[in-house]
This record gives sequence, structure tokens and C-alpha cells, in this order.
Amino acid sequence: MTLPTRTFSSLRTMKVITSHSCSTGTRVHPITSHQTLISSFTSRSMSTIPSWATLDPNKLGTESLPHHVGNIVNGKWQGRTEIENKLVILNPMDKDAFPICTVADTSVDELGPFIKSMESVSKSGVHNPLKNVERYLMYGDISRKAGDALMQPDIQEFFTHSIMKCVPKSYAQAEGEVKVTAAFLNNFGGDNVRFLARSFGNPGDHLGQQSNGYRWPFGPVAIIAPFNFPLEIPVLQLMGSLYMGNKPVLKPAEKVALVMEQFLHLLHDCGMPKEDVDMLNCRGPTAEEFIMSSPVRLTQFTGSSRVAEHLSVKTGGKVKIEDAGFDWKILGPDVSNVDYVAWQCDQDAYASQGQKCSAQSILFVHENWEKAGILDKIKSNASKRTLDDLTIGPVLTHTTEDIMVHIHKLLKIPGASILFGGDELHDHKIPSVYGAVQPTAVFVPLKEMLKEEHFETCVTELFAPFQVVTSYEDGEDDLVIEACERMSHHLTAAVVSNDVQFQNKILSNTVNGTTYAGVRARTTGAPQNHWFGPMGDPRGAGIGTPEAIQLVWSGHREIIFDTLVPDDWTQPKAT
Repeated sequence: MTLPTRTFSSLRTMKVITSHSCSTGTRVHPITSHQTLISSFTSRSMSTIPSWATLDPNKLGTESLPHHVGNIVNGKWQGRTEIENKLVILNPMDKDAFPICTVADTSVDELGPFIKSMESVSKSGVHNPLKNVERYLMYGDISRKAGDALMQPDIQEFFTHSIMKCVPKSYAQAEGEVKVTAAFLNNFGGDNVRFLARSFGNPGDHLGQQSNGYRWPFGPVAIIAPFNFPLEIPVLQLMGSLYMGNKPVLKPAEKVALVMEQFLHLLHDCGMPKEDVDMLNCRGPTAEEFIMSSPVRLTQFTGSSRVAEHLSVKTGGKVKIEDAGFDWKILGPDVSNVDYVAWQCDQDAYASQGQKCSAQSILFVHENWEKAGILDKIKSNASKRTLDDLTIGPVLTHTTEDIMVHIHKLLKIPGASILFGGDELHDHKIPSVYGAVQPTAVFVPLKEMLKEEHFETCVTELFAPFQVVTSYEDGEDDLVIEACERMSHHLTAAVVSNDVQFQNKILSNTVNGTTYAGVRARTTGAPQNHWFGPMGDPRGAGIGTPEAIQLVWSGHREIIFDTLVPDDWTQPKAT
């Protein structure tokens, strides 16, 4: 099929959320030249393997007996043979190479130790403001040590390379994930963990009465983490749950479980008791059975909106979710710094293959920016992305066919056209269970997009290097706002404008939880220095800040002390 194109170019990635489970039979393959691609990065200045580590990232995908990722439950790591079945995690860059690892495929019948571990935790948590308070200091010390460790060059390289083997992304993107995680851990070193549990008091109605508000843990909790940030997202949520006094069971995404396995080894080396965190490797139905069969009182989920809604129903709403983000960027009427904005648009849409929940999903381009050539500049930047440096790479949640089907569906809309991309990557050996597509942008006329029969197709999140682009003129601001209002998920957004009146109009009529404004506005950003999370949904989970940790991982408890009976008290008449 010949794809329609426009005379100007633009770009962006849309995001799709699906999951794929690899076959469970170990395969043995010859190593080809493609196998050396990531190895060329993972040999970079990595002189030693940390003493606590149980794998060498350089060897992942090169051995006939691959590294095995086991579970830990109640302080004990399970061996390779303790769980009957295994998932084989294919090398995402080379279908002919050895698998990068195997992962325990825990079955429902093997959940007993995990359920028992959760049953041993009380509702009041492992620590709280009135119990085992020394653990606040302990976790401040663990956090400081772990943050310091991640800043050491060899350990930073170890995690950077481990991430790249699981989720092929550019070295800069993978290294940035490690640095953000280190900064977060350093932020909560020392006394800052105990400050998370700061209480407040109000005077009562009479002498001896005082009302005190406390942040109280939930006790047994679960974390279901995504694949796209295999270190950053699970670490930030895991540590938040621990800081507040909970006992978490972590279920990482199967494809990237080895990263958190290694991070737990680091935490143990930094002094964390092994009993404090369980890690359960399994597939979705087993995880659901565990949550429903154990006394888990809160499940924090990051991933697809479909699974989030399913979990919400199953748990009776006892969830905190950071799910789909169809994230918009609006280029306002005032044009400046065109090269910078074009670069940022390319980064927001296509870095990490667009597999970020904050990736730019749709770009609203004012006609002034179009006349300034912004779309051609974005296209030019996207064209420089290559497998050689992993600025483009495999899509782990969709096949190439899935992505092309969505593109063709959009192209049936009147006036829609390919701005650039729209084809499979050339000369690759990415397994067929993954996607391999060029950075792609599809233009859809704004008024056509707003039609009932087209809107849902245009705002379907595609977790891939893909974006929808549309344009608007002076006087059509309200149509742009209408589109933003009708979207169902509100994570990140960007208003690229220094026009204060335009900024205020857009910001006052939208709800996205993490919104950037100004000529340098982006949709993707490091969450260790600001709140990151959705808005418009009471189940929304934040990440990265003290407020996010308190909101997700603790509840408010009020204790009213009333201790003095006046000497001259007399019994009043009954009421």
C-alpha cells in the first residue's frame, strides 16, 4: 500500500501498551554480528563488576546457560529449580542470539510462601510513628548508601549496561535513568525519611486534649512495575513504600526483572534486611491471584490503562495507578527558538523509542510554527536516529504489524497523511515478537480528528516511536482545548509559549498532572526534582517527591489525646 504524504514534514511517536510472554523452552542459537551491537556499548569503561552482583551485563545474551532471575520471599532467594517453569527472555536486538536470561514463571500453586509472608505483616506496618521508629533512621542510612553507590562509576555503568541489554535505548537515556535514581536516593538520605512521617497537632477543646495527625503505613502492599524504566520507576515506588513502613512485594515486568534483582542485591549490601522486600516473578494472572488471595491492602500499578481498570475492579478500588498517558504538546502562536523546540519535540516523541508514559503523543502546531519550518526540522532530527547508537530500536510492547495496522487506520481519516516514517526499520535482527519501525508522524486535520467517528483512533496511545500531528489557526484555540478535554488520561503535557495570556488560557482549562509551560516546555522530564503523576483521577499515583510518597504509601491517622479530668468535675445530666 502506498502511504499518502504531505508536502511538509513533522514527527512524533504515539504510545501503545500491550504485553508479550516469551516461550518457556530455552533456545540455543549461534551468535551473529548483530549480537555485538549492544556489547559495543556495554564494554564502555566497565572495568569491574560490583562484589554483590550476580551477573555480568557483558555476558547477557552470549551464554547457552543464561542468567536466571529468581524470586526472593521472606528473606530467602529461591534457586533456579525451586520454581518449576521459566520464562525465556529473548535478546531484543538479535533473534539469533542466546536469550539474555530466564525468569521464574511462578504459578498459582507456588504462591504459598508469598501469601504467608504478607500474612505476617500487621496493618500497622513494619514501622510507624509510634512503632520501631529507629527504622526511619535505618532507611535514611540505606538510602544514602545506595545513592552513593549508584554514583560510583563502575556501579553506574553496571546498571546502565544492564538496562540497555533489557530495554535497548541510547546510552544517554539509560545512564540518565541511573542518575535520576541516584539523585532520588540521595534526596532521602539522613533524616529525610523520618521527615516524611512528620505529624501535626492542634489544641483541643479543653485542658489535656490535643489532636494529632499522623502518616500511617498500610502494612502489606504490592508494586507492579513496568518495563520501560526497569530501575527508576520500581526503585522510586519501592523505596517510598519502605520509607513509610510498609512491607512490599515487588512484581517487575518479566522482560526486565534482572535489573531489580540486582538492585535488591545492592540494597542488601547497603544494610536493608532481606525480609523487608519480596520479589515475585510471574505473569499477570498469577499476580492477580496473589493480590486477591493475600492480605495486600494497596496495590500500586504502573502500566496500561486496561490492566489498571481491571485491577481497580478486582481490588475494590484499593489501587494507586499511573497508567496510560496520551500526552499532548501545544505550540502557541508566538514563535521563537525554532531549532531548540524542534530538538525537544524529537526528544519527547522518539527518545527511548517513544516508550515513555510521558512521551509526546500528539503535537498541536500553530500555523505560525508551521510557516517557520518546525515540521521539517523535526523530520530532519528524527531521520538521524539509528540502530547503531540505539537512538531508535525495538518496541517491546507491539509488533511491527500492530503498529502498521494503527497507522493505516489513521490514514483512512480524510486529509490524513504520513509526515515521515511509516515503514519498518531496515537491516535489523529484532525478533518478530517486538516492533521495529522508523520514527513516524501522521498528520490528521484538527476538525476531522474531533469528529466522533475519528477521535478515539486519534487519541489511542501507541507505546512506540509514533505521534499524531495536527495544526490550528488563530481563533481555533477552543478546538485545541476541546481535544484536550475529551482525552481520557491526563499525565504530562506541554504549552510551548511565552505568551502569558495564551499560557493561562490553556493551563486554566486543562488538567494534566505534570504540565510544562514556556518556550522550553517538554513532556518528558526527570521526576526526582518534581512531582510526576496523572491528574483528574482520584486513584492517581505520584512519584518522586515527599508529597507523592505520602499520598501513595500512607494514609492519614488522627489520634486525639485526652488525658486530664478536672478536679472539680461533676457528673452532668445524661443527654
